[in-house]
Amino acid sequence: MNRTQLTTSADLTREEVDFFIKEAENLRTQRTKDLDGVIVASLFFEPSTRTRLSFESAVHRLGGRLITVANASSTSMKKGEALNDTIRVIEKYADILVMRHPKEGSAAEAIQHTDKPFLNGGDGANQHPTQALLDMYTIQRECGGIDGKAIGFVGDLKFGRTVHSLLYLLALYKVKKVIFISPTQLKIPNYYLDMLKEKGIEYMEDSELNKHVPEMDILYMTRIQQERFENLEEYYFLKGSYILTSDVVRMGKPTMRVMHPLPRVDEITMEVDGMDQAAYFRQSENGIYMRMALLKTLWKNYNQ
Repeated sequence: MNRTQLTTSADLTREEVDFFIKEAENLRTQRTKDLDGVIVASLFFEPSTRTRLSFESAVHRLGGRLITVANASSTSMKKGEALNDTIRVIEKYADILVMRHPKEGSAAEAIQHTDKPFLNGGDGANQHPTQALLDMYTIQRECGGIDGKAIGFVGDLKFGRTVHSLLYLLALYKVKKVIFISPTQLKIPNYYLDMLKEKGIEYMEDSELNKHVPEMDILYMTRIQQERFENLEEYYFLKGSYILTSDVVRMGKPTMRVMHPLPRVDEITMEVDGMDQAAYFRQSENGIYMRMALLKTLWKNYNQ
């Protein structure tokens, strides 16, 4: 594997996913010098807590150094600077670039202007490949494997970049079934259904959650994302479509695990937090180790 940039999970192979899962587990309790003397630019032009801080924690744990943009208003993009100019300048200041941007396709645009190691931390409603990898790592750890599992996605499946990114990786495995639960207005785009069909993976769509919980190994909740709606009335109409309570969780198998990319608003009640099935805070922690694995590997490949 000689990958030095990652903009979409669609580019990954099963061998790469398996490698990164293993590497993340190996780095779980490590502090290393793999990025000793390396400067990482953390470029977050869209709000982020977990992705930004887990990347920055990963850099520190690998012995690297950081320069940071925490929001677009603090950069020359506020003055109208084009993304390509921003990337051309910052690649001169840093050895590795990590970027989140509100525009779909921005990551693919950025790598046209740098050959430095680059990781997409989310581009609009399009892709979030490092989240997809940490999700796969979480499924592996929580369920003891990925093949043969029934995965349920609930909530905003139309705009949910975490769902879209994860589906590319699940399609590389022999999952038992994928269950999509959403309001009609937020259904999974047909492209992803066609992809699953092509891979021979069973799937189904419904708007009702409770009746499908008993067959799920993973119940992946998502937030109805206000920032993706042009019409706020539609957002407030759909907000609260699904609220996961402890009673609903108990409808599932004791081994079922609840995942969520976070932040949550009202879609999982806090009473669920103390249940064994609640994996979302462990999932968030796993982001550190997966991003350590990515940073270490891409930098090593770049220098070969």
